[in-house]
Amino acid sequence: MVKCTMTYQGGLRCELQHEPSGSTIQTDAPVDNHGKGEAFSPTDLMCSAVAGCMATIMGIYAQEKGLDLKGLRITVSKEMSANPRRIAKIITEISVPLPADTPHRQALIDCAMGSPAMRSLHPDIEIPITWNWLG
Repeated sequence: MVKCTMTYQGGLRCELQHEPSGSTIQTDAPVDNHGKGEAFSPTDLMCSAVAGCMATIMGIYAQEKGLDLKGLRITVSKEMSANPRRIAKIITEISVPLPADTPHRQALIDCAMGSPAMRSLHPDIEIPITWNWLG
């Protein structure tokens, strides 16, 4: 089990520490929710974590199959709903440095869609995904 600790810094700023590595990141409330927007908001981090998880699972598959995914790029944008305030949509664009006709295409899509973070999202969150095959 990995332990992370959050310390509230005041002014709607938090510091998060990953205990095994000691690395830290900060969050800040977004401008549209009383903050300064000077760092990732917690919901920005959540969407970014989904992208990172997708890429990691795709990378594991690629390693096992001897594929080079260096340059894989995932861009996420989020739309919030007002009442209740929550993530309503994560708009995702995945650019894969392989040709569209790669025999690994469906497996890589399945990796992304079946990643732990994707499986953890509430089913009410819309997740439109655009795939770009660049090879």
